[in-house]
Parts: sequence; structure tokens; C-alpha cells
Amino acid sequence: MKKWYVLSLLALIAVLLFNFCNEPRPANPPGPAASSTSFGGYDSEVKWGEHLVTVGGCNDCHTPKKMTPMGPVIDSSLMLAGHIAGSPEPEIDRKLVSEKGLAVTTDLTTWVGPWGTSYAANLTSDETGTGSWKEEQFVKAIREGKLKGLDNTRPILPPMPWDMLKHLRDDELKAIFAYLQSTKPVKNVVPQPLPPAGK
Repeated sequence: MKKWYVLSLLALIAVLLFNFCNEPRPANPPGPAASSTSFGGYDSEVKWGEHLVTVGGCNDCHTPKKMTPMGPVIDSSLMLAGHIAGSPEPEIDRKLVSEKGLAVTTDLTTWVGPWGTSYAANLTSDETGTGSWKEEQFVKAIREGKLKGLDNTRPILPPMPWDMLKHLRDDELKAIFAYLQSTKPVKNVVPQPLPPAGK
């Protein structure tokens, strides 16, 4: 009887979640779009960009983590510095992961999957990061998924969700770029991605 009750309760929760997730939502939240002078309600474009980077989860991949008893926490000394050059490679069977699934390092900056191995980019204002970029490059990188926002470059690799972020408005992308240009520069040349194992 207890097992039936638990199964029924789980089925009810699943139906409620399914209905909630499939409920139509407006394409854009109600209310006016932020104007170039309002900065999304923040005092400056940089502060607005910092907010967008924080809630957008950019630190999830682009800031190395320290492992603690409670799980990974952000290493604030390396904020947005990407995969740190010289970090050990994950001890995994790259061929098996490429065929069967996905692996990530404990600092969450190296990802292995069917596309190969990708390393989170340095987004800081250093020359080895986005320091030499122009605003137009950043916008193009996010809109088109092009490395460094340049023509004739490779695509930005997973897990970077550029295909979702491309829906940000121009003023939002410009605010993010303004914030990145204000960050503490961290000199860090991120390694080039690796092809899938066996290729």
C-alpha cells in the first residue's frame, strides 16, 4: 500500500511539472525594454553587465572552482580566467567518453564529449582574454558562435550556450562586454581544444 501511495504521489508531481513546463509563456517578459540610459535599473552599464554575468551563470564554467566538503566553490582570485594553463588533464578514457557521454573536471573548466575536449575561455580584461577585443567582436561571437567574433574561425564549442545567449538584446550584450572589460586582468593562455579521441 505504501509503495502504491509513493508511486501515485510521484506521478502527480510529474504531471504537475509537465503542465507547468509546457504552459505557454510570453517570448519577452512584460514591461518596457531597458533603454541605453537606464542600464537595466542599475547605476551603470558595467554594474548591469556584472549582474547579467552573475545570473547568466558565466562563472559556472569560466571561473575555476576549489573543491570543498560542500562541493565546488568559485576561486575568486581567478574570476572569469577560464581553464588555467598547465592544469592537469582529466584522467579519463577520452575515447569512451567521446562515444558514450560527457565528462568534466572538478574545477568545471574542462569538458569532454563527442566534439572532443574544450576548455573554458579566459574572459578577463587581460590581452590573453577579451582585453584586445572590440565590442562588435563580442556581439558577433555570441550572435554567431564564432571564436573571438572573427570571420573564418572555428565555432565556439560546447558547453558554451551561445545559441541561447544569442537572444540577448544588443544593449544587454554591450553591458556584459563593458563589465568584462572592467574585470581584473588575469594572464592565462587557455589551451586549444582537442579533437575527439581517435581523430
